[in-house]
Amino acid sequence: MKTKYIFTTLIFASVFSFAQSVKSLPPGGNKKAITAEQIGITDVTINYDRPGVKGREGKIYGTDIVHTGYENLGFGTSKAAPWRAGANENTTIEFSTHVKIEGKELAAGKYGFFVAYDANECTLIFSKNSTSWGSYFYDDKEDALRVKVKPVALDKSVERLKYEFMNQTDNSAVVALQWEKLSIPFKVEVDLVNTQLDNLRLALRNKDGFKWETTQHAASICLQNNTNLEEGLQWSNDAISFEKNFTTLTTNAGLLEKLGKKEKADSTMKAAYTIGSMTELHQYGRMLLSQKKNKEALEVFQLNAKKNPKQYTTYAGLTRGYSATGDYKTALVNAKAALASAPDDLNKKSVQSMIDKLQKGQDVN
Repeated sequence: MKTKYIFTTLIFASVFSFAQSVKSLPPGGNKKAITAEQIGITDVTINYDRPGVKGREGKIYGTDIVHTGYENLGFGTSKAAPWRAGANENTTIEFSTHVKIEGKELAAGKYGFFVAYDANECTLIFSKNSTSWGSYFYDDKEDALRVKVKPVALDKSVERLKYEFMNQTDNSAVVALQWEKLSIPFKVEVDLVNTQLDNLRLALRNKDGFKWETTQHAASICLQNNTNLEEGLQWSNDAISFEKNFTTLTTNAGLLEKLGKKEKADSTMKAAYTIGSMTELHQYGRMLLSQKKNKEALEVFQLNAKKNPKQYTTYAGLTRGYSATGDYKTALVNAKAALASAPDDLNKKSVQSMIDKLQKGQDVN
């Protein structure tokens, strides 16, 4: 039995008991920390204690501080304990929704986080036990997930252990444990579309379900991601029942078209064009351009110009529409008209840039 581990644990237990009623610094001069960020709409929260290097450069990993693999710490029930990925109590990590860790599924919940360190490949352990002290009571039967990752050398030493969120996208991030000159990173991914829809289904069951904006938002996610189209159409119909406007009608038309109901989609779109404002029609045309629906976009810009003639916005729309279909000559005529009616220097500069491109035979979009 390792006496130093027993002695240290007894000190920790004493301080922990005292801390139930009086706030105090963590044992060993460590610092408590909470690192929390959202990945998509998923909350990721890490609670941990931050030990310092304290002049022990080169003596952290593969030593009694961060032991290699699994070790009998001389106290508690575990005879093969990994490192606790911090100091003092369990390091814990909590996910508000289901996630993937290094491509493997992990359910929503709070987990004890451990690392079986190795210089070449570390094993990261997410344990269902998130309440024990350190890893003295680690039990592999409580593992929810294990993944293996490569440790990465750092250029600069990190004095106090920390967790960083890096390489973030809409639906993923790399979470990295960093201490001394080593980083242990792991990728967390979320199903952004389905977590959004699950969240909206809950919202639609309370007072937000009686607002057109909420049902419209849910329907638009289905349309944009080409998923749950029938459910999206029902939400879209609900949105229209609350308020018939350009946004609710165009979303409805888009869902109808994806479901193969083209005739109804066309009639719904005509109704939307009738009530659409100049700005709404212009933005819709721009959206069609982004989808490479150039012919349809030009038709929208032409309709907008007919409804709102001799306006800067509609001249600019026609410029983009004709340019997208390759008619640079007509696009240039409209660009010059847009320049003459531009409301400020910023817009004039933007239009002049389009004119310069058109004169060189280049698309402005």
